[in-house]
Amino acid sequence: MKQKDETLLEIHDLSVSFRMYDHGLSQTDLEVISNLHLSVHPGEILAVAGSSGSGKSLLASAILGILPPNATVRGHLHYKGQELNAQRQKQLRGTEIALVPQSVSFLDPLMKAGKQAEGHHRPRTPAPIKSLFRRLELPEETERLYPFQLSGGMARRVLVSTALLTDARLVIADEPTPGMSLEQAMEALGMFREMAREGKAVILITHDIDLAFEFADRVAVFYAGTTVETAPASDFRSGPDRLRHPYSKALWNALPQNGFQPIEGFQPYAGDLPKGCLFAPRCPYRTEKCIISIPPVREVRGGEVRCYYGS
Repeated sequence: MKQKDETLLEIHDLSVSFRMYDHGLSQTDLEVISNLHLSVHPGEILAVAGSSGSGKSLLASAILGILPPNATVRGHLHYKGQELNAQRQKQLRGTEIALVPQSVSFLDPLMKAGKQAEGHHRPRTPAPIKSLFRRLELPEETERLYPFQLSGGMARRVLVSTALLTDARLVIADEPTPGMSLEQAMEALGMFREMAREGKAVILITHDIDLAFEFADRVAVFYAGTTVETAPASDFRSGPDRLRHPYSKALWNALPQNGFQPIEGFQPYAGDLPKGCLFAPRCPYRTEKCIISIPPVREVRGGEVRCYYGS
């Protein structure tokens, strides 16, 4: 669990936009993340959940400073109380802050898996690669194989190992489990839990909400490029009555084991966001206030919610 009164990463009012060509040679800024708030503490796993296109992977790129040149980042990012500017991102990237990327194309096609897992940093324990690969159910010869010789699931487990072998204080795992069996996914997430017990922090970006509930300490729910609720994972396990935002409740009710109850409408496109609350067009509880103005983030029952009426 998190260490009391400590914050490793603090994000306030983060926005990310991309300069795009519109008609002819005219350009426009497409804002894909807006007013995003998030905090991460040592010793915890924070799961980031939400539908595709909600900004989860872009958040990881913004933290690491690996967005493309046409991106503009505004807002406040602080790591260990100091501003996380471009220079500091470069210093910390791959050392204090590690990424488990979503795409296996991040593996170097000309380097063997064992060398990539070890990277440029000294492993945390003697001869760790063999034992780590065994725990991830990778065959003994995996160390000597190139990425093209790996299956998709094997490549993803090699990616997971690259972060587990570093001394990073913050690990961002972007969809680390697709292609793995349930047992392999549980083992990989169990390793992230071990890192949290050592005082490290893990941001787990995932579509697999059930696994997030099982392993996370807190869950941040993203919608249309912003956080609508951050709450203890135990609230999500307890059911919708413990949740604060209408979208979080809808997300819970939409799970197969909870009746697979969909709601009308779609997540808005980044180029056509509503003026007020981003969820208002689909919310059964919306009022005129929700339609015309963006609600602030409020602390409610040990969590945070971006809603005028969430309780």
